[in-house]
Amino acid sequence: MLPPDYSRRLRRIEMRARLVSEQLQGGRLGSIFKGRGMDFADVREYVPGDDVRRIDWNVTARLRKPFIKRHIEERELVVMLLVDVSGSSDFGTAGPLSNAGTKREMAAILAGALAFGAVRQGDRVGLLLFTDQVERYIPARKNRSHVTRMLHELLFQTPKSSGTSLTNALRYLNNVVAKPSLVFVISDFDDGAEEAWVREMKATNQRHEVIGLRLVDRREWELPDIGWALLRDAETGDLIELDTSDPAVRDGWRHSSEGNDRKLVATFRSSQVPLLSLSMEESWPQRLQPFLDHCARRRIA
Repeated sequence: MLPPDYSRRLRRIEMRARLVSEQLQGGRLGSIFKGRGMDFADVREYVPGDDVRRIDWNVTARLRKPFIKRHIEERELVVMLLVDVSGSSDFGTAGPLSNAGTKREMAAILAGALAFGAVRQGDRVGLLLFTDQVERYIPARKNRSHVTRMLHELLFQTPKSSGTSLTNALRYLNNVVAKPSLVFVISDFDDGAEEAWVREMKATNQRHEVIGLRLVDRREWELPDIGWALLRDAETGDLIELDTSDPAVRDGWRHSSEGNDRKLVATFRSSQVPLLSLSMEESWPQRLQPFLDHCARRRIA
């Protein structure tokens, strides 16, 4: 059942996504969506002056005279947005600069901005929502009404589960998307089965090009001093009672979060997958723009 403020929320998120997309378009957003490489077209007979490295030796041997391969520039790109809608996506305490109250709303703005940028370039964009299972898959298309539909699903799809499995999401993507694609994984990457999902991410990055966009909230790093507090894990339901007035407890929480962050960064670096962490309380489009610029240079290098 749709909430009573459905139209207002969808319109607000869509307008914010369009605004961010236009801000990024002033930088190098378009360049990240450039098709890379060449598609094979056909062969033609060799003429003096042709690059001998383009000779098709199989055809040449069969027809007993030299032929070269002709290629056309690969232009259209398939962009896939894998968005985490697990229980932790409903968390959010600081979003005035991003105009988002929860990670899920921030993910919608981010995914929408990328999607609008892709269709503006004439590329196809699709969506995969996941928890510890695939919640929704929308095949790639290239029109703005399609982006609005994706935003609707992202904001108002009710997940059947609350856990997280990046492994299942990436494996499903590899099974349904055959063409090499640009894949944005939007998540907090809070998945305990790290060995499995890292292995699947490396395999996915062999077929596609994977970019990680991590959503974080400062309260995941810093506990407020509010005395005894009962905390519940949004994905597992586990409860823990903490004395947040104790500086040692707050320091331990922060050090643990910082350690997890360093480990995640190292994991992505060793996997050769770009990763950017975006905090809900910052003006994150300004950080996203140079990151996409870097990824664009990396794609064509």
